[in-house]
Amino acid sequence: MTTLRALIAAGLVVGVFGWAVAKLPPPPPMDDAAKAAAEEKKAKDAAAADAAKAAQARAEDRVVARYIAEQKAKGKTVTPQMGPTSQPAAAGAAAKKPQ
Repeated sequence: MTTLRALIAAGLVVGVFGWAVAKLPPPPPMDDAAKAAAEEKKAKDAAAADAAKAAQARAEDRVVARYIAEQKAKGKTVTPQMGPTSQPAAAGAAAKKPQ
């Protein structure tokens, strides 16, 4: 019985929420200042994403270098596989591209 009450209450909440959202007016059109602010925010977000990607790549390179050094100390030879985001592979692919 309590499960049925819970399901009815959940359905009622979802229905009322949907009805309330459906009655909201559309947002007003953006003016020039708002468009400029949105473009600036987009540029900042892109710069932050690029910085985070670069930091991630540096951290991965440090981990790989440490792992290779540890394996070398143990006497094992490790040959790293270059991933699609590695810098040397991208430079090599650009050099091989016919023009």
